[in-house]
Amino acid sequence: MKAVIYTKYGPPDVLHLKEVEKPAPKDNVVLVKIHATTVTIGDTIMCGLKIPEPRWQRLIARIILGIRKPKRTILEMELSGEIESVGKDVTRFKTGDQVFVSTVGMKFGDHSQFYKSKAILNIKQH
Repeated sequence: MKAVIYTKYGPPDVLHLKEVEKPAPKDNVVLVKIHATTVTIGDTIMCGLKIPEPRWQRLIARIILGIRKPKRTILEMELSGEIESVGKDVTRFKTGDQVFVSTVGMKFGDHSQFYKSKAILNIKQH
């Protein structure tokens, strides 16, 4: 699948389109085929590591996001799409459901063609 990735902090030109492995859902996870996503101020802050004051927030952000380079190379916080497959323990959703997903507090990563998420968190059906 294709994804927009970044391997170092900086301005928008550190973002690159790259072919990456398509995620496979585990037992309690859904795989969403992404139809639309957003670019938010949060993405620009994380990409450029431009964390606002106070200083302690910058330290915490570095620990969470990565000290010298990003721990997670695919950004984004919101997406909408269609569930392509579900893990065997998922009961709330089924293949074909239209959903909106917020990745805040999770692992980010929906500037790509597919996104996998634990089925019980941050997903709402349309």
